[in-house]
Amino acid sequence: MDKKNALRAGALAAGTTLMMLLMSSPASALTRDDGDDPGTGLSVVETLGLYVLAPIALFAIIAGLVLVLDRSQEKHRVTSRNVKTKANAKA
Repeated sequence: MDKKNALRAGALAAGTTLMMLLMSSPASALTRDDGDDPGTGLSVVETLGLYVLAPIALFAIIAGLVLVLDRSQEKHRVTSRNVKTKANAKA
């Protein structure tokens, strides 16, 4: 893609984003709707646990399961022991 097309694509993306932002209405969180019954808010500890610790724990569990249940053959794994190099390479 040449510079002119890249500039055109960037301008189109920026214009589209700007129009979407201008045309969207605010959330109006200050105005209550009929039947609105919000619960109590989360504490700092609950928020950190839900949005930081829970995803990290989920990632660690999945990574651990992948490592434990890996059944690939040893010869297919790339490790420092099985990397073969040419000893007689000429410069």
